[in-house]
Amino acid sequence: MSEQANHQQLVVFTLGAEHYALPIQAVNEIIRYAEPRSVASRTDWVRGVISLRGRIVPVYDVAARLGLTSQLTEQSKIVIVEAGAETAGVIVDSVEEVLTVSADQLEEAPGADASMIEAIVRIDERLIVLLTLSTIFETTTELSVAA
Repeated sequence: MSEQANHQQLVVFTLGAEHYALPIQAVNEIIRYAEPRSVASRTDWVRGVISLRGRIVPVYDVAARLGLTSQLTEQSKIVIVEAGAETAGVIVDSVEEVLTVSADQLEEAPGADASMIEAIVRIDERLIVLLTLSTIFETTTELSVAA
């Protein structure tokens, strides 16, 4: 039982040439990319909204939020996640795999924005950035309250 408690599953995806991950428990589903309906927003990484089985879901460009560049392709996906009380979609270049990692494979990310990056996952020579989903969309929540 404690062996399992020291492991977690991550959904690994790409943004540009880099690999990123989110905890699998935060991911509801992965859908093909469809152009979101534009909405007025004060932040450039808010791409719009989609209708998902009758629910309006905001869609965010995580690459833009992290200051990266990425391009939409046939492999682009929208990962539907639970961020606190909010359901949101995040645009990723492609979804690669689900990995099970142990606590000793997680390391701090020196020099990184600790509010958005939980850890760096080291698998042999491969490095994957584990994002902190709860803080990625904070500005959106703050703007919604201010509006």
